[in-house]
Amino acid sequence: MDAAGPCRQDGRVPAYRRLANLLNLTTPLGLAVARLGGARLRRGPGGLWLAEGYRLRFPVAGAFTIGDVVTTASTFGALEASAPRLLEHEARHAAQYARLGLGFFPLYAAAAAWSWARYGDHALGNVFERRAGLVSGSYLSPDAPAPAPRPVYAGLAALVGRVRL
Repeated sequence: MDAAGPCRQDGRVPAYRRLANLLNLTTPLGLAVARLGGARLRRGPGGLWLAEGYRLRFPVAGAFTIGDVVTTASTFGALEASAPRLLEHEARHAAQYARLGLGFFPLYAAAAAWSWARYGDHALGNVFERRAGLVSGSYLSPDAPAPAPRPVYAGLAALVGRVRL
């Protein structure tokens, strides 16, 4: 596991990530979102906070991370049974928050829109999901080839058609 994952090679949590996410307010925001959604909080590996039982309908995801807080409507036991490396993937998102702070939100939204336009999926062409690991995030099967992107004009037309006012 690399330094962007939950632990450094010596097994310790990168203190800079925890401190950065505290100071840039993403971890406090993640804790507030988890509480607002009725999730139960507990400490997890690599200095992460794990929030289970999230009851709000947004965002639509098996799990999502804000700062050092990983939140799911399910349980982490159930998630790890189907995606054993999911926390590693989410810890990489925590490292992305440490670098970008609250700027992560608009940048992620732009990357997700680009990905949807190119691949018809929010993750496959999203630089943040790619760097966090498409396989560990359960976006791709380990033995499946990555899908080819569609032409930009076709993707943009589909995106415009989907966002009708």
